[in-house]
Amino acid sequence: MLNTAVRAARRAATIINRASFDLEQIQVEQKAPNDYVTEVDKAAEEAIIDVLISAYPTHAVLAEESGGSNNLNDESENVWIIDPLDGTTNFIHQFPAYCISIALQQKGVITQAVIYDPVHNDLFTATKGGGAFLNNKRIRVSKTDRLSKALLGTGFANRNKDEKALKEFLRMFEVMTLNSQGLRRPGSAALDLAYVACGRYDGYFEKNLKIWDIAAGSLIVSEAGGIVADFDGEAAYLKSGNIVAGSPRIFGQMLPLLQSAI
Repeated sequence: MLNTAVRAARRAATIINRASFDLEQIQVEQKAPNDYVTEVDKAAEEAIIDVLISAYPTHAVLAEESGGSNNLNDESENVWIIDPLDGTTNFIHQFPAYCISIALQQKGVITQAVIYDPVHNDLFTATKGGGAFLNNKRIRVSKTDRLSKALLGTGFANRNKDEKALKEFLRMFEVMTLNSQGLRRPGSAALDLAYVACGRYDGYFEKNLKIWDIAAGSLIVSEAGGIVADFDGEAAYLKSGNIVAGSPRIFGQMLPLLQSAI
């Protein structure tokens, strides 16, 4: 199943890479304020689904652009969760921080994960209980032990122009900036989580995400020895879309500060 997901991600990457050479010709639609979709997102998603369903015709699909398909329902035991291009705004602007995210959820548990960065040819993978890998080499979360030395990632989905949510984010941004070595917001949640898993970030936090943004990344972080939870320290992040992730030591220092800001 993991190999099939990797094959699907590489198929999508071929489409994305080809399109990146001629961005002026790409049709861009606005789904909502500051929320865009391109014909590339749609073509990449179709390619991923074609590979997955050809291999597993009884599996259901939950994808960002096309929604639920292949008889997706509450009883579906095997569900592929797909974001064909996480970081579409970055892609449109030729900012090299975007990726393909594919996860398999079996009986409510994420068991397989692939995040592929086509710009840098970085392939992050994980199987539940089998560890996490970057380009087939085992990865672990960072060994940084103090938040004051930590580099953190974050994001803010400013689609709804929600003033209350913005003020909350700014409070979190302030407290984490003051207590860490630095804070980054590149604009791809899946890639942010992959960076936590391989130690490029020491921690990450964000609210109001979709399941396809974080399904694959959450497993990769967990399998790399990190902790993933919601802002209450519980495991409901896939449902709420609110996520905190990091190495065990940094996570433990981040969470109470974030809680104090919300």
